[in-house]
Amino acid sequence: MGFWDVYGTIIDMIIGYARVSTDDQKLEAQTDALTEAGAERVFADKITGSARSRPQLDQMLDHLREGDVVVVTKYDRLARSLRDLLDIVEIIAERGAGFRSLAEDIDTTTPAGRLVFHVFASIAQFERERISERTREGLQAARKRGRVGGRPPALSAAQRDEVRRMRDVEHRPLAEIARLFKVSTKTVRRA
Repeated sequence: MGFWDVYGTIIDMIIGYARVSTDDQKLEAQTDALTEAGAERVFADKITGSARSRPQLDQMLDHLREGDVVVVTKYDRLARSLRDLLDIVEIIAERGAGFRSLAEDIDTTTPAGRLVFHVFASIAQFERERISERTREGLQAARKRGRVGGRPPALSAAQRDEVRRMRDVEHRPLAEIARLFKVSTKTVRRA
């Protein structure tokens, strides 16, 4: 049923995934490289990587069977971020399939490829934790100096008093007050 690849791994089917961000970009370079890499079927999306729903990616993941290998030309064609890549590759692994990225020479069907991929994952986790740690430290330091995070108020204390006066004494509509102060009616309501 399957065949042996150059790494000595039995593979049932090589499945390619290609993606470009805009309609004026062409998929041919990716699909040619994937076909040359042995992809029997290529799923392709013409959609930005930041889009939550990528129909062809979802269809490809549903199509995966144990022993299949997903091949991409570069890992950024598959995922929006390293975290997204790790999540998608985890889904691929749960289905008993492997993952290969041609440009980065990542291949989770081999022990060395899994090691490289896990090193990537560890570095990503470390970086996320460091960013979170630095953010907490920065917020603590700002609080010690009396600063509170967040956006500055849209209206000063005097402006809030004037908004209340216009509403309660002059009985002006909220929309009119909002236009005068160049803020949203929600801001006026909160004042």
